Amino acid sequence: MAPPPVVLAVAGTDSGGAAGLAADLTTIADLGAHGACVVTAVTAQDTAAVHAVHALPATMVAAQLDAVLDDLPVAGVKTGMLGSAEVVTLVAERLGGRGIPLVVDPVLVATCGAVLGDEQVARAYVEQLLPFASVVTPNLDEARALLGANQPAERLASMLSRLGPAVVLTGGVSSGTCTDWVAEPGEEPVALRHAAVETTSDHGTGCTFSAALTVHLAHRVPLTVAVRRAATYTAAQLQLSRHWGLGRGRGPIAHT
Repeated sequence: MAPPPVVLAVAGTDSGGAAGLAADLTTIADLGAHGACVVTAVTAQDTAAVHAVHALPATMVAAQLDAVLDDLPVAGVKTGMLGSAEVVTLVAERLGGRGIPLVVDPVLVATCGAVLGDEQVARAYVEQLLPFASVVTPNLDEARALLGANQPAERLASMLSRLGPAVVLTGGVSSGTCTDWVAEPGEEPVALRHAAVETTSDHGTGCTFSAALTVHLAHRVPLTVAVRRAATYTAAQLQLSRHWGLGRGRGPIAHT
């Protein structure tokens, strides 16, 4: 029996088990891949707030990356919270140009509103990492933070694609419909629409979507098909958790 593809998640921890590496590794496993991980930061957070963040030194992040890349046949990589401009640059240097799918989820603001990446981090994404990325998956607020522009989603997707990666700008909800904008370099953005799930148990949604997308790309599924499959998977997980009521804030998306 052939081994499963290896998908590497480079992100921070979430002590509440909803987002970050908790979401990444459970999603990767649920979709039939082997998850490896590199920890960039340790957070003390729950469903209501991020109480503390301890960013790991870039040397420790580099050591983890080297350990995984020297040993395992990585078929896809996704990044989440990177925490510092130095680590963003390090990830670009270590992972760029390897010829494997690299999905960048530019985690700058937590679900609860806590800032997880400042202007220097946003600039490093734009200047250092996105030119090497296969896909970037911001939500509307993250896209605006990356570009410093208050533009409509379709326009932002087009602007980001000019930096090099394909873009999946996620989560615009209107009248019960969720619209994701997909823009490949040199192409006009395309709207992919699906039913929105009404729930407050959505902490970790972005991480789950980007991890699912990475698994499908690791299987060499075409981008648009991979985006639809990742969106369908994420919506199904939201349906599972929508009545849970775990925690005092926005509860976790299902990882079961």
